[in-house]
Amino acid sequence: MFDLCKNHFELFGFPVDFVVDQQALKSHYRDLQRVVHPDRYAAASAHERRLSLQRATLINEAFEILNDPLKRADYLLSLLGVEAPSGSATIADGEFLMEQMELREMLAQIKHQADPLVSLDALLHRVHQLSATLLARMALLFEEATPQALQEVQQAVAELRFLNKLNSEAEALEAELEGLA
Repeated sequence: MFDLCKNHFELFGFPVDFVVDQQALKSHYRDLQRVVHPDRYAAASAHERRLSLQRATLINEAFEILNDPLKRADYLLSLLGVEAPSGSATIADGEFLMEQMELREMLAQIKHQADPLVSLDALLHRVHQLSATLLARMALLFEEATPQALQEVQQAVAELRFLNKLNSEAEALEAELEGLA
């Protein structure tokens, strides 16, 4: 029933594509887990229990990758034979770097604002906008899948990593500020 050699997209019955229907992904995940969950094999042989655990682990890993756009992009690049950019990849887009510096300055100043939560909400909104734009661009570039387009995807992945880090830092500050309120 399960071919452990399938790629993550095939495992869930999806085409190999950056765009993934999140509702269908969650539904397929539940269905697959229901079939292979180790609890269903408690009375089975040791071999069947081990296979069940391997399948459940593979399904969990595949779900985690397909559910996260950044991990999905890295995975899709690897399937296409392109190296995903490392966490320390440099950003070539000067405009993006300038905006990042401005956003980081805004984040550093939020605690000193009259209403820091409103300022933080505006910052998070901007980060989400930038991320959504990058994700849409990546979807188009993956459709094109030319060497130049995949090189641009690598750059977009590096930029998305920057935005995700900024978003995490902003959310941590939000939790801190809400704890003070």
